[in-house]
Amino acid sequence: MAPRRVAVIGAGASGLCALKCCLDEGLEPTCFERSKDIGGLWRFEEHPEDGRASIYRSVIINTSKEMMCFSDFPIPEDFPNYMHNSKIMEYFRMYAQHFDLLRHIRFRTSVCRVSKRPDFASSGQWEVVTESEGKQEAAIFDAVLVCSGHHTNAHLPLSSFPGLEKFEGCYLHSRDYKSPQPFFGKRVVVVGIGNSGIDIAVELSHTAKQVFLSTRRGSWVLYRVADNGYPFDFSYLSRFMQLIHNLVPTSILNFFMEWKLNARFDHTLYGLKPKHGVLDQHPTVNDDLPNRIISGRVRVKPNIQEFTETSAIFEDVPQVIYSYVHVCSRAENIFLCSLGFSLFTQAVGLRQIHRQLHPCVVLQGQWEVVKQGQDRMGHFACPAG
Repeated sequence: MAPRRVAVIGAGASGLCALKCCLDEGLEPTCFERSKDIGGLWRFEEHPEDGRASIYRSVIINTSKEMMCFSDFPIPEDFPNYMHNSKIMEYFRMYAQHFDLLRHIRFRTSVCRVSKRPDFASSGQWEVVTESEGKQEAAIFDAVLVCSGHHTNAHLPLSSFPGLEKFEGCYLHSRDYKSPQPFFGKRVVVVGIGNSGIDIAVELSHTAKQVFLSTRRGSWVLYRVADNGYPFDFSYLSRFMQLIHNLVPTSILNFFMEWKLNARFDHTLYGLKPKHGVLDQHPTVNDDLPNRIISGRVRVKPNIQEFTETSAIFEDVPQVIYSYVHVCSRAENIFLCSLGFSLFTQAVGLRQIHRQLHPCVVLQGQWEVVKQGQDRMGHFACPAG
């Protein structure tokens, strides 16, 4: 019996894991990667490519290597605990080389269409149309794993910022930010207090004349370095802590965690305290923000009420003149929508737990491959990207 053919879309963290899991189960995978290289989100490019996630030059992962490595391929001991994006790419290349994955990847190949075969009810097969060098090609697969991630396209909610269209300065999404040099001596407002927003605000504060960090809801700010210098996640994401989490009410755990974080710096005093508890929403991670706030290099502001030609008017505070506006809102994956699929997590298989851990990507790939083998390989799956 010929091995079942599997199409893997995307050669980032999820795509590489999906390839490896397919090979482990004796399947015949083919990975389609629209760019020239592996790595997906974690491969830095000076100029953002359309349809591809983008990061800035200084990005360091918020998960320590002990908690993020693939279960069957440990990160080298001489790699730092929190890796720069270049180190993550080096690790991915080692992983791909070790498991001989590159020969299964077709680079510079875009997936144009994925559709069910006319006999799908009996065969469970899919038709995948790809394009490379201007030529389209159709192929039949028994299963399709969409590993294109969910940070592909910038979500820029212009309707949320009245007057932005008449703002004479420059505004851009965080995916278009690469380095602080172009903003030397400028007044910049960063909108959004997620990980990208805080990272960019802190980095800009070393070169810009003044940085303002605008937030609607505030955020609890975790730190990479915990007690005794150990990585935060390594110290707190353990079997013992999971046992405590199962036994102790969330309200008590929130109280303890908030006390712990406020012991480092008072979130109310720094204008950052949110209404939600630490464990109720995705946390923000940054070690440098308190220092930049207390030194006046970053000033925390409330939500922007509206823009004028030269300034931003915050809620309940006077207007301030700016040269640049960085909008650090979420990104989104429109790939499945373009194929006619509904973006419900139950449909595409996206599962996020405490944070995006590469070991969970491996488990998702293993689960989907085994599940497909037990069924008839006809489902449409999307491991987290």
